[in-house]
Amino acid sequence: MPTPVSAKHHPHDDAPDTAEAFRRLAALPPGAERDTLRGQVVEAWLPMANRLAGRFRSRGESFDDLRQVAALGLVKAVDRYDPARGNAFESYAVPTITGEIKRHFRDHMWTLHVPRRVQDLRNRVRFACQDLSQTVQGRRPTVAEIAEHARMSEADVLVGLEALESFTALSLDAELPGSEDGYSLADALGSPDPALDTVVDRESVKPRLAALPERERAILYMRFFGDMTQSRIAEQLGISQMHVSRLISRCCGRLREQIMRDAAA
Repeated sequence: MPTPVSAKHHPHDDAPDTAEAFRRLAALPPGAERDTLRGQVVEAWLPMANRLAGRFRSRGESFDDLRQVAALGLVKAVDRYDPARGNAFESYAVPTITGEIKRHFRDHMWTLHVPRRVQDLRNRVRFACQDLSQTVQGRRPTVAEIAEHARMSEADVLVGLEALESFTALSLDAELPGSEDGYSLADALGSPDPALDTVVDRESVKPRLAALPERERAILYMRFFGDMTQSRIAEQLGISQMHVSRLISRCCGRLREQIMRDAAA
């Protein structure tokens, strides 16, 4: 049977004395006995992991989820800790657990990928605002005040402030501030202009149109740019509607062949 974890504590109430347990853990081969002792060590350090998770409350993530992430970091710390190095487990576990929680926020809480530097600026600005809120009454601290307190440039403060507002994305269905008729963000967004799809086609055909005989060019402009009917074009030019139809078909076919040939060249 594995030696139970000692009830003796370090100065911190949630830091149990597991030095002997870790020495035995390092010497035991894989098996039930080692798994049992490993579980006891993890359980003994869970209060500390929960305390570390508590430091990250009020950041948009539930405390239960934070505790699970901290427990995962604790398990990693227990499995990777080498007592032969002579360092106390607590000095290894704290940064491991904290790093796991921060990684969770970086990988799962940001709606968009944000560079690590911007995340760091956001945190520095947030902490500075919290500190200044105790001395600045009735208003938000200015950019200059934050920069001086956090020893940052005002440009970096502006980046951090912007990141503070960008932790989560705003739903397109969210009602816009000041709107009384349910006007949402989606209603304020533009939509693709169908005419843009014809820009490339028009630019491609423009030099070919210019090379057509004057009458054929005039017919195509009246039909496709003036939106005139074939009958009206025929009346204006003094020719039959059938003749107009043949000219339009012949010109369009010639232009299509020329453009396709140019594209293949």
